[in-house]
Amino acid sequence: MNKMNYLRLIWLLLAFVSGASYAEDRPVRELKAFLSATRTLTADFKQVLINEAGDPVQTSYGMFYLQRPGKFRWDYKKPIQQQIVSSSGKVWFYDPDLEQVTVKKLDQSLGSTPALLLSGEVSLEDNFTMEQQGEDEGLLWVKLVPKNEESGFKYVLIGLNNGSLGGMELSDNFGQLTRIYFSNVSINREIKQDLFQFNAPKGADVFSE
Repeated sequence: MNKMNYLRLIWLLLAFVSGASYAEDRPVRELKAFLSATRTLTADFKQVLINEAGDPVQTSYGMFYLQRPGKFRWDYKKPIQQQIVSSSGKVWFYDPDLEQVTVKKLDQSLGSTPALLLSGEVSLEDNFTMEQQGEDEGLLWVKLVPKNEESGFKYVLIGLNNGSLGGMELSDNFGQLTRIYFSNVSINREIKQDLFQFNAPKGADVFSE
């Protein structure tokens, strides 16, 4: 997975971990309740990248860990191993095959709006137009359209499964979709803090931006 795909994934994550808006539609209300009640989250995930023609071009599997505010980790297990770790205002991208680590400041790598949303300092409604999408495939969907035209993506969909996270979809400005399906979701269980502490493996090249 290249660096642009990494950033698309984090944009998607940041839309999820931000605060929710006040709205009367049922999906938006459920999203607000879910985010308000969630302190930590762990889940298995399946991520599918879909090209402009609507064809899947890459499928990945792994584990996702979240601790609000501002800490998350994506562990890609197959077909290749990769890691994305965020903590203390930084994001580490580790590619074992390349033996390469890229470190970015969160605000510089993602743009001011997603970074502020992750920190919890800016409300979701200030940065996104929220539209309920009703029910499809057993999930209640909320569409988030960024108000900033330079955000790098067109919209984010968040799917709720009985009040918990079920799926996400992000459409970028290049015609590519990123879909993530979550399973075995666990809410508010204790997570070991060393999961969010990244130490570059011996011999890996480290690049800071």
